[in-house]
Amino acid sequence: MGTNDIFILAIESSCDETSAAVIADGKVLNNIVATQSVHEKYGGVVPELASRAHQENLIPVVQEAILSSGISKDQLSAVAFTRGPGLMGSLLVGVSFAKAFAFGRNIPLIEVNHMNAHILAHFIEDPKPDFPFICLTVSGGHTQLVLVKDHLDMKVIGETLDDAVGEAFDKTAKLLGLPYPGGPLIDNYAKAGNPKAFQFPITRMPGLNYSFSGIKTAVLYFLRDQLKDNPKFIEENLSDLCASIQYSLVEMLLIKLKAAVKEYGVKEVAIAGGVSANSGLRESLSRLAEQKGWNLYIPKFEYCTDNAAMIAMAAHYKYLKGEFSSMDVTPLAKMKI
Repeated sequence: MGTNDIFILAIESSCDETSAAVIADGKVLNNIVATQSVHEKYGGVVPELASRAHQENLIPVVQEAILSSGISKDQLSAVAFTRGPGLMGSLLVGVSFAKAFAFGRNIPLIEVNHMNAHILAHFIEDPKPDFPFICLTVSGGHTQLVLVKDHLDMKVIGETLDDAVGEAFDKTAKLLGLPYPGGPLIDNYAKAGNPKAFQFPITRMPGLNYSFSGIKTAVLYFLRDQLKDNPKFIEENLSDLCASIQYSLVEMLLIKLKAAVKEYGVKEVAIAGGVSANSGLRESLSRLAEQKGWNLYIPKFEYCTDNAAMIAMAAHYKYLKGEFSSMDVTPLAKMKI
């Protein structure tokens, strides 16, 4: 490694995963993640518990990232952090640590938008998409269609007007009596089910926008009616229910994605975010891409969920453009691309 190498320490603490990574000249050297299991018994992320867990996990995670990178902290060129969007208490932990670290080492600070970073996870490893491309970003808090013109030039062209698709997965899973996080469990049960066993509504919004609150209500009333006649309806039909719910949610995602590709005339297509780990979405999208002749990019599972490697990648491109933050930067619970 030369004397002019760019080494950046990146920190991610937007929700319930504490993560740190080191990137050297655009090559991610590691991606250390500490997952919080404390939320499972509450059926969702508890913000106060999340921020406390970040406080416990952050220093060990950062220490491991620096040690395993083979780079000393004296060699670091900058420290990057997630500014938002996310849980305010969780973000505060990461931002405060990054500011203190940067001040102590006298190196620049780089703020990163979490949603931009999910998209830039595609540049961690080959193959990388060509510009422009359309990215379907799907997570517990966001569902967006983004036109990506360059690493730091992105435009949201469609988004959900209520629930994110990840919320829809988790909320319907809760109605089925599945523990949190329910999305991955729906995916697992769906593999053994018939996606056409039950019909749930496909919500059609104007333009390229989404709405996912309707399916939750439809499932609620459907289960209520079925359970009146058969109290064991859910357990007897769990796989088919999961497959049918997943089919409807994936179909809604793909209808708008097809429309966006047609409208913008782009054949480079990517997915990002936690829900992009869903096997039903991956398989349906792969089939669709083959039919339509799209070049499809799907990130590795470890880069789908919240991680510092994607924060590091976003920070690398911001460093090259000299986009640094001041010491009075504060976290933002809501932050637009």
